[in-house]
Amino acid sequence: MCLMLRGCFPRRRRRTKERFSGCWHSICSRKTMRTDTRGIRNFLPRKKWFGFGPRDQPQPPAVNNNTSSPTDGSPLPQQEEPQPVILTYEQMLQEKLLSEAGQLLIEKEERLFRELKESDAFTHHEEQVNQLKADRKALQDLVLQTLGQSLCLEEDSLAGLTSAVKAVMQEEDQDLLWKQRDQIPPSWRPSGWRKLHDSTLLSLVKQRMETPSTPSACQIKLTTIQTDITNMGRQLKEDLLSVVGGVKRCYPQEMDICNFYSKLYHQTLSASLMNVADFGLVDNDRTFLLRWVNEYYPEILAKPQLHSEIDSGPLGKLLPERLLKSLEDDYLSNQQDEMTTIIRRVLGEEREKWNKGEEPETEDGCFFSHVAYDIIQLINGKVTSSTKVLGDPHKAQRITCHISKDLMESYKSFQSDVIKQNKANSRSFIKANLDCIKQFSEVLNKERHLFTEDVRKNCLCVLTDMKQSAHTYLLQPLHERLKPQYRKLGTSDWLHQSEFKELLGGINKEGQDLQGSTESCHKELMGQLQQEVTVEYVRRLLKGKVKLKDNMQQLKAYLTVKDNAENLHHLFVQMGSEEDWLKEILFKIAEVLKLQDLPAIQMQVALLGSDYPDLSEKHVLALLKLKTDLTKADRKSATDVLHTLREIGSTTQPRAFFSLVQVK
Repeated sequence: MCLMLRGCFPRRRRRTKERFSGCWHSICSRKTMRTDTRGIRNFLPRKKWFGFGPRDQPQPPAVNNNTSSPTDGSPLPQQEEPQPVILTYEQMLQEKLLSEAGQLLIEKEERLFRELKESDAFTHHEEQVNQLKADRKALQDLVLQTLGQSLCLEEDSLAGLTSAVKAVMQEEDQDLLWKQRDQIPPSWRPSGWRKLHDSTLLSLVKQRMETPSTPSACQIKLTTIQTDITNMGRQLKEDLLSVVGGVKRCYPQEMDICNFYSKLYHQTLSASLMNVADFGLVDNDRTFLLRWVNEYYPEILAKPQLHSEIDSGPLGKLLPERLLKSLEDDYLSNQQDEMTTIIRRVLGEEREKWNKGEEPETEDGCFFSHVAYDIIQLINGKVTSSTKVLGDPHKAQRITCHISKDLMESYKSFQSDVIKQNKANSRSFIKANLDCIKQFSEVLNKERHLFTEDVRKNCLCVLTDMKQSAHTYLLQPLHERLKPQYRKLGTSDWLHQSEFKELLGGINKEGQDLQGSTESCHKELMGQLQQEVTVEYVRRLLKGKVKLKDNMQQLKAYLTVKDNAENLHHLFVQMGSEEDWLKEILFKIAEVLKLQDLPAIQMQVALLGSDYPDLSEKHVLALLKLKTDLTKADRKSATDVLHTLREIGSTTQPRAFFSLVQVK
């Protein structure tokens, strides 16, 4: 071709060997890779191969000399495709590509042993088998090392843990594959890497619990045992949070790694606490240990981050039942002794004040005592704290099992001595006691979780007796001074209003001496006085000293009883009583006195008996005997109504009244 003609074509560019080598080195230095567990061809990047040495090095790509020119005659830039990067096995380990390295070893194992017997493979490929063993050992060491660092890896280092876990799973799958084959496996099969994984994590957990991290702040008021338990518990919480927050993402779901770790930590902490329990504990250390077992540890597992990932049910208690029961029994015994000691001291101080002739404290003109408040706070505090320590409110109730004996019987004995000796300050102490009795009763009725049912009932029974004896002690002198007025009830003089006014005046005057209790207790005392006066009124009336011979006298008696009932009720309302039902009893009795027709009388008796089932035949006969115009047969027919009522029965539970009225 002539020189002129050659100048009309684009000149072909030539590449030197040095320029090609530099370009190839640049391409091979690029490393981009993605991992997957489905196989070596899938998890490696496209057009990128891995090998054990130089024998697998790829050939340089062919140079494309075909070029095309743009329309302006200038040459196009050369387009070069990325070329595969070759990593040696050692480089894979260095890059923490453990699952990829493991897959490479598995493929080599398949080439050596799949088609040959193990003995043949070893005989003819001894060098390759030994190298494979060495490579497997190196991989295993690195995998276990990575697993041993699981709980102290940074977020950007979790990829290495993920790869290590995949390598373990690949080995487990290969073990299973060889187990299914009718062929002698290599000497390292089964490899047991899953067991190595589990044992490595167990060692890791034990090591971290034996040397837990300690806070920078100084832990005050903790014994050595309490400090050790606290540090182990803190380490457990922090590590489990790390597991659910990061480590979990490195494992497949089927491995259930969160529950696996929780089981390891549970077993390790349990073993440590059993050693502590066998050491012989003082009271504070025993309480602290029980609180960790029953309160603090369950609270850790109940944290939202852990509760959603860890099933704490199968873990059970940190201590075996035998050991736990022994610790709980010792704890309960100690708490009972402490409570009994404090109760005796409180009652002793109250008795000492009374013996010295001191008056109880007053507030707003009312006597009060600290006995109930102090003891109630003690009981509530002991049971509440014991519920946390024991993790069971029913077990905590055992603390109060001796309350009826240690507290109530002692308190009742103290009150009996106060009443019996009747010192100058006795009435003041009894008025103060009434408020204590009320406080104890309210706690027993409203705070039932503090007591077992039998203890609660026994205590309420003792308190009822104490309240009744206190009322009797305070009211009995008043009744003694009112006897002259009582004697005129139900007599001919009684029908004159002036006689009853004397009784009202006496009640009002003597009632002033009953002041000094708290408002609620005074109301109850006035209610009791109203009931006792009403009982005495009916008892005197049923004695039959007045004879109502005709309609006029019976009408007069009706008006008198009704008027007495109104005046008596009005007086006691002013004194603080709220027992309105007592007025209705006198109204119903007055109606019986007024009625003349036998059927009407029978109906009224039936109403009275229905409202007050303790109304007896004797009461009805005594009332009807006041009406002298009724025959014995009439009275008998009226009492028959009560028999009918008794057969029907009553579904209500009214207050007792007539059972308090003694008739001959």
